[in-house]
Amino acid sequence: MIDVYYWPTPNGWKVTIMLEECGLDYKVIPVDIGGGDQFKPEFLRISPNNRMPAIVDHDPMGGGEPLAIFESGAILEYLAEKTGKFLPAAPTDRYKVLQWVHWQMANLGPMMGNANHFKNYGKNIADDPKQLEYGIKRFVGEVDRLSGVMDAQLSANRFLAGDEYTIADIISWPWAMLIGRLIDENMWSEFPHLKRWVDAVGARPAVETGRHVGSDLGKRELTEEEEKARRDLLFNQTNAKVRKAREEAVKNS
Repeated sequence: MIDVYYWPTPNGWKVTIMLEECGLDYKVIPVDIGGGDQFKPEFLRISPNNRMPAIVDHDPMGGGEPLAIFESGAILEYLAEKTGKFLPAAPTDRYKVLQWVHWQMANLGPMMGNANHFKNYGKNIADDPKQLEYGIKRFVGEVDRLSGVMDAQLSANRFLAGDEYTIADIISWPWAMLIGRLIDENMWSEFPHLKRWVDAVGARPAVETGRHVGSDLGKRELTEEEEKARRDLLFNQTNAKVRKAREEAVKNS
């Protein structure tokens, strides 16, 4: 059994989709990121960067004690190794996949997160909307560029790393499927190969199931005061706050 520390976000969906694709048994442990669960000592012992998703595999490869892993890229690589699925064994093919996995972790996810922050959350935080203009232009523009990178790759390949469906697709799809919502739904006409891939991957039964895990979590409408507290929690972390929470986790381990 694998425990999945999870909240229904693109990064969380990566793991539940992979688990569904691999047919592995898992148990969801909600991590309410708006309520501060990610700073609880018991979670920080598993994920020291206070970010979900994370997993604990109670039957790890090679046996031994339960294995905790954080960072979605590392989790998908581990599950691929454990099951022998969605990651080729041959070095040349393997690294064709892994370069796109790392591309997503370093590019698509962070850039879309920043674009969403400035375009959507920022308007509720900034006193002067003009303060947001550069951030919106910078990061939405970068998402547009990255969409072009994927579209060009997919013009010559069925999937991101070639002709086979791999963890490169699993890790990228949860963010890529939201690009139209972030930029403009009409933008898909500019990226037909990307749209073809988004639709094809989204039609897979395991993707559909994994994408909707925990869809009822976090549905309660927050008061204005609660929403402000949530924003402060998510966006105003400091070294001192994180260090204090981490020290508490270590002390109680």
